Amino acid sequence: MQDKPQETDRKTPACVAVATTAWRRPDQRSKMSEIERLRHSCAHVMATAIVKLWPDAQFAAGPPVENGFYYDVDLSHRISPADFEKIEAEMKVVIKANQVFEKIVVSRQEALDYAKRGRLAALADRPAPSKFKLDILEGIPEGEPISFFKNGEFIDLCAGPHVMRTGNIGAFKLTHVASTYYKGDEKNPQLQRIYGAAFKNKTELEAYFKMLEEAKKRDHRKIGAEMGLFVMDPEYTGPGLPLWLPKGTVIVEELEKLAKETEFAAGYVRVRTPHLAKEKMYKTSGHLPYYAESMFPPMELIERDTSENSSIHNPQSAISDRYYLKAMNCPHHHRIFAAEPRSYRDLPLRLAEYGTCYRYEQSGELLGLMRVRSLNMNDAHIYCTTEQFASEFNAVNEMYLKYFKVFGLEKYQMRFSTHGKEGLGKKYVDEPDLWIQTENMVRDALKNSGINFVEVANEAAFYGPKIDVQVWSIIGREFTIATNQVDFAVPRRFGLVYKDRDNTEKTPLCIHRAPLGTHERFIGFLIEHYAGNFPLWLAPEQVRVLTIGDDEALVNYAKGIVNELRANMVRVETDFGADKINGKIQKAEVEKVHTMLVIGPRDLQANAVSVRVHGKGNLGVKPRSEAVADLFAAIRERRS
Repeated sequence: MQDKPQETDRKTPACVAVATTAWRRPDQRSKMSEIERLRHSCAHVMATAIVKLWPDAQFAAGPPVENGFYYDVDLSHRISPADFEKIEAEMKVVIKANQVFEKIVVSRQEALDYAKRGRLAALADRPAPSKFKLDILEGIPEGEPISFFKNGEFIDLCAGPHVMRTGNIGAFKLTHVASTYYKGDEKNPQLQRIYGAAFKNKTELEAYFKMLEEAKKRDHRKIGAEMGLFVMDPEYTGPGLPLWLPKGTVIVEELEKLAKETEFAAGYVRVRTPHLAKEKMYKTSGHLPYYAESMFPPMELIERDTSENSSIHNPQSAISDRYYLKAMNCPHHHRIFAAEPRSYRDLPLRLAEYGTCYRYEQSGELLGLMRVRSLNMNDAHIYCTTEQFASEFNAVNEMYLKYFKVFGLEKYQMRFSTHGKEGLGKKYVDEPDLWIQTENMVRDALKNSGINFVEVANEAAFYGPKIDVQVWSIIGREFTIATNQVDFAVPRRFGLVYKDRDNTEKTPLCIHRAPLGTHERFIGFLIEHYAGNFPLWLAPEQVRVLTIGDDEALVNYAKGIVNELRANMVRVETDFGADKINGKIQKAEVEKVHTMLVIGPRDLQANAVSVRVHGKGNLGVKPRSEAVADLFAAIRERRS
């Protein structure tokens, strides 16, 4: 299974307020960066300000997240952006006071006493207990240290760490409010989540908001609609199920072409699998029950036994099966591996497919193309021996680097996610030795390749370590676009074996990889990265031929160029009308046509064309043959 990357808060909360995270472990808290400490501290300062303004506020979790922080609060007053100014004013008072963040280690009983008095996440004792802190205390294992952090009169249940003083907090700004359920469970109370941004200084904060303003202009939903790339039709098709329009389908097919060419050169073979399977498939793989919440509900199919020995009137002759829409491609590929006897000579076997999967994302989490319920994945599974693993894993990483170059991605990072011991048998397959072995293999391969990576504990896939690929768009916005995972468990569950040199049966390792992620998420990223100004090879409309006037000889010359381009699969349109040329050019610019070939009487006489490129302007007159050859070369070489 490829875990679909999502546009969510990646950083796991550091505060003890989230009692189920790896950040609670001392070894993880000690790895918190300086900026994460600052943002965590800013969350406490915001809570200090809110509880001063509204003393009945009940706080749950207050972690640092990417670019800032949030705190979840239960409060009768509905906080809105209109309240931000007075909250920020109180925060500035706390920061100016330069209060010390003091850590206080307490016993479990002391912590419970404070919570029952309403003293946690508060400035003084209160009539109502600190209900969420009481619940969090229940989840802290026996024997684990419990601590408070105190700044001024504000005391909170927290494992830290923080900056030394409130005065060490740099520049901040509250950004928005959202609704959330306590612990993400809709059966629990609904809370208000107040978000803020925080950076070391005002310059960095201003740069962040400038980036956000540019991101709004580049929003893939806005540009996608303007360019006619895709639509969402929640009334008929359903939420999170995009419909690709002709221009968007061009981009889809160009990406598939790139992937197929790249994978063919790397020795992959293509397969195709159905969009659903029996329940047995996903029980065998372990996705049921581990992944059930992200899958669509099952379909119960009742088929009549129409054989000669059965009676259509006999209810016992009905055969019932449960089917699930495919949420991942890997179990299907495992069955393809199992379809034929395999030898060590067959390995590595690289099975590739642009497979359609369906994930049941909560309606409130759907976001344009970034979070959808139907996704087309650039998927492949590599079955290999332990000895082949390093070279195969490195080859996958090299493929990533090639794609980064094609799309002009200069900043990237691999997030290497490992397991957590406490999750064995629950969140992770209970094979401690194999976890350590495969994590060491991945770690060594990454180090030897020299690829930039960071290691994150307790975020692996349930069957093995994984790598999330982080990239930064041209304006500096971070995206998770793909994953690369190692699977030592599921092939064994399916009984996958190959005959080794000594004629013994062995289970192959499986590398799950999807360098281009899903069409939906990757195209959403590309729209924002390029602001809709796609490179020539990827542009929905690559060329538009414009004539200055509608003289018959001029139009016939232009048609000859159009026919030549179309004969070579160039996506070319025409504008041969009598409108003024400036208007034609403006129209093409607004519609983000990559290249305009402008033809006037002088061009006709000289067997030439005037070349304009979107966003670059007039490149001058070129001989027809040279201009056409340049177009062919730029498309063939996928120039960015």
